Amino acid sequence: MKALAGFLSLLLHLLLLSAAESRRLHLHLGSSAYLTTEEHWFNQTLDHFSPIDHRQFKQRFYEFLDYYQDGGPIFLKICGESACNGIVDDYISVLANKFGAALVSLEHRYYGKSSPFKYLTTENLRFLSSKQALFDLAVFRQYYQLSTILFVLQEYLNAKYNLSKVENSWFVFGVSYSGALSAWFRLKFPHLTCGSLASSAVVRAIYNFTEFDKQIGESAGAECKAALQEVTKLVDEQLQSNGSSVKKLFGAVLLKDDGDFLYLLADAAVIAFQYGNPDVLCSPLVDAKKNGKDLVETYASYVKDYYLGQFGASVLTYDQQHLKNTTPGVEESANRLWWFQVCTEVAYFQVAPQNDSIRSSKIDTRYHLDLCKNVFGEGIYPDVDMTNIYYGGTKIAGSRIIFTNGSQDPWRHASKQTSSPDLPSYLIKCHNCGHGTDLRGCPQSPLNIEGNAENCTSPEAVQKVRQQIIEHIDLWLSECQSTAGRMISSA
Repeated sequence: MKALAGFLSLLLHLLLLSAAESRRLHLHLGSSAYLTTEEHWFNQTLDHFSPIDHRQFKQRFYEFLDYYQDGGPIFLKICGESACNGIVDDYISVLANKFGAALVSLEHRYYGKSSPFKYLTTENLRFLSSKQALFDLAVFRQYYQLSTILFVLQEYLNAKYNLSKVENSWFVFGVSYSGALSAWFRLKFPHLTCGSLASSAVVRAIYNFTEFDKQIGESAGAECKAALQEVTKLVDEQLQSNGSSVKKLFGAVLLKDDGDFLYLLADAAVIAFQYGNPDVLCSPLVDAKKNGKDLVETYASYVKDYYLGQFGASVLTYDQQHLKNTTPGVEESANRLWWFQVCTEVAYFQVAPQNDSIRSSKIDTRYHLDLCKNVFGEGIYPDVDMTNIYYGGTKIAGSRIIFTNGSQDPWRHASKQTSSPDLPSYLIKCHNCGHGTDLRGCPQSPLNIEGNAENCTSPEAVQKVRQQIIEHIDLWLSECQSTAGRMISSA
């Protein structure tokens, strides 16, 4: 027994050293945004709700064990609506280090390299849903717990100390849609995780999301808001008189549909506030308005230089003809995939409010419904009521879920912003606190290593919420371990 224990202990030590060496190699190669990019794979069930369909597909995941300490927890970082190319080095890595946790991350079905099908036809997308994704997480959690070196170590510790079988404690994390998945996972599978952090979690499906545009106006402030509204008015007019010319000015001539073009322009403004760079947008616009410069040209420069340039957005992703492509590349597929989820489950239709809108009034409910029909076919529309009935929306009835939001983030109006003892909710208030500030710092894009918050206009506000997060995780992990201890005693 002693020889086996010694062997297992040595094996774990060597594996952890290997993981650490792998990380150093990635950092040396310039991938410092990631803790690891080493891919792992396992066989996932295609349809969790069919008793007769037993097809499987390969699903990609990552693990990072540098911070893991004997008997420590496993932090499951949920990947959302894009390719998952590794475990990003954000504030979750700080938490993993603090709690001696292993970090694992699962790519969302269909996204990136985890697609069950070569062709993304509407028929083949029928297994793409949040419900299927939650079961993916549950199956992966069980697979990882029972088939990895951590399980071998736990078995060794159980044998060494004559314990009954004890699993590692799990805690789940996510931001935005994956933040909603984090909350919903705790709601639907409370026995599989000690708790969850739901950062900027969009748990409420919304048909006409007018609060989104209203928040942009509030975050912009009076002068910037007025400038943006004037840009919208002028662009609407120029589209009627010389549409090709104004589209050329913005580098978007390939967008034949005026609605697609106007959606691009609206999104470009949103990103500045959502990801903590409001001054990049507002300073030149306000200056142009005060000095009588051409506002449309000023905004076009921002769109081309920042949104399409530095931020890395693509005009192509707004083209409905592109969204209809059923054989896009690995990275490009995310746009069609996410629109399918929007058009079938959650909507989040960012429509223009009837009064005082920033975005064009042409971006209305009809635009969104027509897009869903045009891209995916007849009968495709979001059943928002059923989604909220299934999960509860902001009346979610779970426990041990932390909700966090940034004050300038328009998505916070789809999140849970009221606190209760089992479901604490925190709003981080500052000038550039946006989407996922608690985990990403400021600005939220580009990446701040370990979620550095020093560039937030109020780093103290971020640190205060982070301390609350630490206290909740510490308490809930302790309660999990205490429960496991009582189960052992009574066995």
